[in-house]
Amino acid sequence: MIESPAPVQEDSFGMRLYLLALNPTDSVTEGFLPAAARRGLEVTVLTDSAAAHREAYKDFPQLPEIRECAVRDFREVIGEISRQHAPDAVFTNSDHLQTQASLVAQYFGLPGKDWQAAFRAKNKAETRRCLRAAGLDTVWAAELAPGQDPAALTDIPFPCVVKPREGVASEDVALVDDLAGLVRFVTEVRERRSDVVLLVEEFLAGDLRTLETLGDGRTRQVLGGFRTAISEPPAFIELSLEFVGAHPQAITDQVLAQLDALGVGFGACHTEFVVQDDGRARLIEVNYRAIGDRMDLALEQILGIPYFEQVLRVYLGEPLPADLGARTDLTSYSLYACADRAGTLKAAPKPFDRVVDGIALSYRTFREVGEEHPHYATNRDYLGIIQGIGPDQAALQQVAAAFLRDNVWDIQP
Repeated sequence: MIESPAPVQEDSFGMRLYLLALNPTDSVTEGFLPAAARRGLEVTVLTDSAAAHREAYKDFPQLPEIRECAVRDFREVIGEISRQHAPDAVFTNSDHLQTQASLVAQYFGLPGKDWQAAFRAKNKAETRRCLRAAGLDTVWAAELAPGQDPAALTDIPFPCVVKPREGVASEDVALVDDLAGLVRFVTEVRERRSDVVLLVEEFLAGDLRTLETLGDGRTRQVLGGFRTAISEPPAFIELSLEFVGAHPQAITDQVLAQLDALGVGFGACHTEFVVQDDGRARLIEVNYRAIGDRMDLALEQILGIPYFEQVLRVYLGEPLPADLGARTDLTSYSLYACADRAGTLKAAPKPFDRVVDGIALSYRTFREVGEEHPHYATNRDYLGIIQGIGPDQAALQQVAAAFLRDNVWDIQP
């Protein structure tokens, strides 16, 4: 059995952490909030979905303070905090709130991410412009404002990728082969999201990987990464992730140089990139927060460190230790069960944790039995995730594949 990592020993009793959130996530519910409790932090959750958070935390031994707030507006957050307890830390793990949280932390004189770096990471057009200006990479890219005719773009390098400029999780992302396909896809997206700014950019082929980093603003540590398998075009759905303790140093150095150019170096960062045949590492996107979809929870187990507490400590102004004490004898393999059609989920495996032949195996659901959904062709089609942690990658893949093969997810129209 894999033991849980020992908590960081320092306590922070009486200190107040403001956590900004939209919808509840496993990262917060199972990771950051328990870590904050272990550190003795008083937590106030600021969210625009207070009822959902109260439901998510109803079984907690001590419910955090939950306050309704227009968290997408940093001015509203500053006002709300100013009326309440003085803050000792302001934190978010939301892709959509990094810039706001950074501005709020700066206003109160607290440690946090540089708001300009957070903005560059979130806005994919700014990411491309910044890397081009630094002379590190040039990717053909053009923004499409709401209502702008995509046919007006010139010199488009087909096939190209279309995605929301500030999107996440493969939502409304597609590979299109020609102008007709571009116009058709843009029209489809605008029917759902008329105000979205889209980015049309060069398709970067290659081996898709991630780099997971953690920094305190002075030093940055590489925690490893994942090799990602994705669906066949036109969608980009992540199907499985295999932990990689260390990418080749030349690859890692290229990614870190690009993160430096963006100003990314505080707290957790999950960077997606491709490695091309010539050895070039080219960024797909920078998610300036911990990796999601339960992979951060797996990362803590693989490394055997109190990952979530280490993330929070930098927001309290504490330096990272020179050596995190991460173990190197474990790897992981995670495989997603995905819906292949619209309908109601009638039957599915139940969540579990068990040990099989020395492998710590777990299954968690993303969609409950009885829920009805369309077919999204995105990560929102996830039904559940089977994760294995152990010393042998081949054995992990065999166990996960067997679970997927031997169980039924019944979706009826």
